[in-house]
Amino acid sequence: MALPEQSSEGTDEGGFGLDMTSRRRREQLAGIGFALPYLIIAGGFLFGPLLFGLFMSFHNWDPVFPAQSEFIGFENYRVLLNDPQFWQALRNTVYFVVLTVPTIVVLSLLLALGVNREVKGQWLLRMIFFSPYVLTVAVIGLLWSDLFSETGLIPYYLPVDTGNWLISTDLAMPAIVIATVWWSLAFNFVVLLAARQNVSDRLYEAAKLDGASSWRMMRDITIPQMKNPLIFVVITTFVSSFQVFGQPFIMTQGGPSFSTTTVVLYLYNTAFSTGDFGYAAAVGYVLFMILIVVSATNFYVLGSDTS
Repeated sequence: MALPEQSSEGTDEGGFGLDMTSRRRREQLAGIGFALPYLIIAGGFLFGPLLFGLFMSFHNWDPVFPAQSEFIGFENYRVLLNDPQFWQALRNTVYFVVLTVPTIVVLSLLLALGVNREVKGQWLLRMIFFSPYVLTVAVIGLLWSDLFSETGLIPYYLPVDTGNWLISTDLAMPAIVIATVWWSLAFNFVVLLAARQNVSDRLYEAAKLDGASSWRMMRDITIPQMKNPLIFVVITTFVSSFQVFGQPFIMTQGGPSFSTTTVVLYLYNTAFSTGDFGYAAAVGYVLFMILIVVSATNFYVLGSDTS
C-alpha cells in the first residue's frame, strides 16, 4: 500500500518564518551596532558626571587636591536637612513653580488654539509668539531688568508707584516670573499648536452636527486628543521651572534678602562662592530626587489613564 505523499507546504512556511526571524534579528543587531558608539559616548557624559557628583557628595571635597578629600559619609545630607537657607531656597523655587507652570501651560494652550483658527496674518502671529524663544537667558534677564527698573516702562505706566521691582522682596519674584513666562511660552506654544493641527477636523464637524457648543468640543475633543502633548508640556515645564537659574542670577543675584534665591542658584553660590563642592553636590542630588518625584507624580496624575 502506497503511503500518502507528504506535503512540503508546512516546511516551506516554517523555513520562511525562520528566515524572517533571523533577518529581523540581524537588523536588530545591526541597529545596536550603529547606535552603540553614540550610547557609549552619551552614557559616559551623562552617567559619568552623575556618579562622580554622588561620589563628591559623600566627601568634604577639595577641588585643588581631590586626592586629599575627606570621606564624611552622609554628613553633607545631614547638614543640608538642617540648613535654613536651603529650605528657604526650596520655598522660593516652589513659589516660582506654582506661579509659572499653570500660567505657561494655560497661556500656551490658549495661544495655540487661537492661532490655529483661520485668521489673517496667521504666519505673523506664529512668528511673534515664537520669537522670544530664540533669545538667550542673558538677553532676557538684561531686557526685563531694564523694564522693571525704577525708570523702566512697567513702573512708569502702572497707576501705583511701585519703584524698582527687583529690589522689592514682594515684587522681585513676580518680576522674574513675568520674564520667564514671556520667554518660555514659545516652546510650549509650538508643541501644542502642532498637537492641535493633528486633531482631525471631522471630529469637530460631527460635533457641530450634534449641536455641541465650543466649550463642549474643547472638553470632549480638543483636550482628550491633545492629552499626550499636554502631559509632555506640563512635565517639561515643571522640570525646567524647578531648575531655574539664569533669570534670578542675572536679574536679582538671588536678592533682595535671599527672596529670589532658587535651589540651583544656591547650589551655584555654595560651590563657586564658598568652595564647598561636596555640599553643593549633595544639594544637587536632593534636587535630582525632587525632580524624579515631581515628574513621576505628574505622569501618574495626568497620564494614568492614557492609552
